[in-house]
Amino acid sequence: MKLTTFPALWEERVVPRLVDVSLRGREIGELREHVCAGLFGRVLEIGFGSGLNTDFYPAAVDSVDAVEPSDTGWRMSERRRAAAVPRIGRIGLDGQAIGADDASYDCVLSTFTLCSIPDVERAMREVRRVLRPGGTFHFLEHGSGPTEQVRRWQSRFEPVQRRVAGGCHLTRDVPALVGEAGLEVHELEQRYLGGPAFMGPWTYLSMGRASQPAPGAG
Repeated sequence: MKLTTFPALWEERVVPRLVDVSLRGREIGELREHVCAGLFGRVLEIGFGSGLNTDFYPAAVDSVDAVEPSDTGWRMSERRRAAAVPRIGRIGLDGQAIGADDASYDCVLSTFTLCSIPDVERAMREVRRVLRPGGTFHFLEHGSGPTEQVRRWQSRFEPVQRRVAGGCHLTRDVPALVGEAGLEVHELEQRYLGGPAFMGPWTYLSMGRASQPAPGAG
């Protein structure tokens, strides 16, 4: 195996498994359940991963279209998809260019995804484009900490984090990204996950909902 192939193999084969193991605990499961509450109708999930949200889709969800760049992650999700009630299909690989019509979804869901999309601003514009007027964006993401000290450590660790964790950024301000895309944030909770204080640069979470303004609003 050539050394130059190692980063791609790591990102495709190892990172999805690390994400699955690290993001399926009880505390995160409770947060997933909370952020999925209120989903209904036709849903788009960006960064579907290994399907860790499938246990928490409400009965009101009719179908889920998944955007997932990793073939390994998609294969890992097979059993969870088969056990889920709504129909789930993979519609694309890239959240920066979603293969869907304008205003075609009632809800969009993103959990631990915005950190690793290269052009996250473009991805958020796509989220707004595909949401119908009045539709909601549900998000659970880690990102920029609440204090200068934490943000300094995040900036120091981020170059390594991006290399070992599939391009994951630690410093993104998730509520700002959502608002700058033109969505109206109307529910937001920010806090650290439980655990030792030294994990703060990795565990500051933003969870909430934002809505697509109706035409002519504002």
